[in-house]
Amino acid sequence: MTRRAIVSVYRKEGVVDLARGLAARGFEIVSTGGTAQELGKAGVKVTGVSEVTGFPEILDGRVKTLHPKVHAGILARRGVASHEQALREQGVAPVDVVVVNLYPFEDRVAKGVPFEEALEYVDIGGPTMLRSGAKNFQHVAVVVDPADYTLLLEQLDRPGGPDAATRLYLAQKAFRHTARYEAAIAGYFAQVEEKGAGYAVAETEEVFPYRLALSFEKVQDLRYGENPHQRAAFYSDLGSTLYSVAAARKIQGKELSFNNILDLDAAWRLATELQDPACVVVKHTNPCGTGLGATPLEAYTRAWECDPMSAFGGIVAFNRRLDGASAQRLAEVFVEAVIAPGYDGEAKKALAARKNLRVMDMDTTAIHKVTGFDLRRVMGGLLAQEWDLHRLERSHCEVVTKRKPTEDEWKALFLAWTVAKHVKSNAIVYANMVQTVGVGAGQMSRVDAARFAALKANLPLSGTVAASDAFFPFRDGLDEIARAGATAVIQPGGSVKDEDVIAAADEHKLAMVFTGVRHFRH
Repeated sequence: MTRRAIVSVYRKEGVVDLARGLAARGFEIVSTGGTAQELGKAGVKVTGVSEVTGFPEILDGRVKTLHPKVHAGILARRGVASHEQALREQGVAPVDVVVVNLYPFEDRVAKGVPFEEALEYVDIGGPTMLRSGAKNFQHVAVVVDPADYTLLLEQLDRPGGPDAATRLYLAQKAFRHTARYEAAIAGYFAQVEEKGAGYAVAETEEVFPYRLALSFEKVQDLRYGENPHQRAAFYSDLGSTLYSVAAARKIQGKELSFNNILDLDAAWRLATELQDPACVVVKHTNPCGTGLGATPLEAYTRAWECDPMSAFGGIVAFNRRLDGASAQRLAEVFVEAVIAPGYDGEAKKALAARKNLRVMDMDTTAIHKVTGFDLRRVMGGLLAQEWDLHRLERSHCEVVTKRKPTEDEWKALFLAWTVAKHVKSNAIVYANMVQTVGVGAGQMSRVDAARFAALKANLPLSGTVAASDAFFPFRDGLDEIARAGATAVIQPGGSVKDEDVIAAADEHKLAMVFTGVRHFRH
């Protein structure tokens, strides 16, 4: 008996092979528009949807599949006498497979297309068929992802067709697909306002919608969360085009843990902010060492020197492709994971000697566009903010002391400031031009952060500079920095005690720069 499959996809990869596979298994393929043309060119026999419905595609394609002969065939329950009788009376053939994916609404609106054009990418028939097929998943196999085409064909070869678990899996994926799609449309429409004779995305500083719709897809279940008694999973942001840890590929090593992912994210985000070849070592989301160099090896050596004790068992990130010499040195110590934008053959060979080491490969050819919000959960609610993407320009800095920084000090100040942005508050960072020297993280008072950063220093502090993520409320923190041997300071400014702090800097003959920007990281 001929079975029927509806195939109507925007993403065409693999669809010809799928259609050939369906035809070889005795399926009549019903299709629309561009998909029908693609299959026809490949020699696959296709039945147009208008032949099924007896009704032409109209309204510039807005109405194609919205017809009882389509949806009755999808929604009819097999084995229910009244449903089967209704199909016979209306001359409707049951549909066993629905293969649909949707217009790229998110991609189009991200490119800033006019409202009227964006409106045409709101798919109606596709989501309706997906929802119908997913609702009737016990009788219909519904597929949205080209990655599942092989699975579908394999399951169709089973006696009785796809098993219950596969049908449920495919339906769950279909509902996620449509939910994400509707969330994207809702988010877009929340920004639209009436403008004279038409509509457009509002030009407003209001960036947070009244209702925040989120869509994430599970990457993997994790062995546990921050602690063994907590269950956990890792989800990726489906709307993000940022090259991120969620997009990284693991090429060797143990499964990632909850804490590994947090630390990899912290290390990678700092590494990508640095322009020179750089290495970042992170422990408990804090950079315990950051180094710059002419080569990855030089950068790694400098990063490790900052705090070897804390670096043990940490996470290492590079912003350049890793070579054999750097990987060989890295393989000599214990670290949990490494992330880099590629590895040469010698590097892979050297790291393979540490079989448990998690090696993450980052594809940086993707578009680097930060989307969405930085989200934090609290009990019973959610905090949303813009990502902290501020990049400091020297022209925006104000030298507030009698002495100005030297050129070498400026370079060191910018390194210390960039690192401080990624350190838990209260934060003080000592650095020279090529590496951090002491990092004071997560202290309850700023003066303690200055003391702790000096205490953690493994290298000489004399001649370093210091960065503070927020202003000094009193001069005592500045006094500690001078006592440690630093010669210049960079900080936001803005304290009611600024004059006292500036006076202290002049007293110690320090150069001090105000940025006007705070970088708290709670």
